[in-house]
Amino acid sequence: MGKYLAILFGLIALVGGVLLVVFVWWREFYELVFGCIPPLLFFGGLIALIAGISSLKDAKRTRQLEEEADLEEVDAEGKSE
Repeated sequence: MGKYLAILFGLIALVGGVLLVVFVWWREFYELVFGCIPPLLFFGGLIALIAGISSLKDAKRTRQLEEEADLEEVDAEGKSE
């Protein structure tokens, strides 16, 4: 019985929240949503910038490791002959 009451009260709260947002607090909700957009863009851009820099560093390190491995192969071939 408790599960059904939870579902029922959840639906009532959901409908009540939607009605309050639409008919009573629409302007405040609208301002809140549009007030969140600039920080989301800022932090999203910051995360993308950090990810891009990290990717460039990884690519540079990978290239250096490949060059070192190639030099070691050439050096090992020269010593074995």
